[in-house]
Amino acid sequence: MAKNDHKLSSREKLDALKVIPIFRETPESTLAEVAALMQEETYQKEEVIFNEGDHGDCMFIIHTGDIRIHKGNTDLAVLNENEVFGELSLLDAETRSATATASSDSILYKIDQEPFYKLISTRPEISLGIIRILARRLRAQNEKSVSLNR
Repeated sequence: MAKNDHKLSSREKLDALKVIPIFRETPESTLAEVAALMQEETYQKEEVIFNEGDHGDCMFIIHTGDIRIHKGNTDLAVLNENEVFGELSLLDAETRSATATASSDSILYKIDQEPFYKLISTRPEISLGIIRILARRLRAQNEKSVSLNR
């Protein structure tokens, strides 16, 4: 992981959270609590963020850059600014189901599982946001599977 010369203020983190689908319907006071959990990390182009099979205990929010989610040479998704990945690891402690690699220099926010659990125990609207994202991704994957079988 590269050194990070650019640190965002709490206000900038809060503004960044407001545009992320998981947090869109979350009150600002709760977003401030989420922002306090965020750890800023930078990755250089082609740097691996995590590998398939790694223990997962955090999720990432893309502030800038592009992240490739893949199994070997097969791309599953390319995610961009204001998207999240690794969110399944906030819900369970299973191993990562794919590899995440920076496709460009990227700034990410990392949120660890344990403090996130404590937060959602008192803020169920955040859990609902994650459920909506997972449902949307599952529908998209179902559509992709149906179109491949035609």
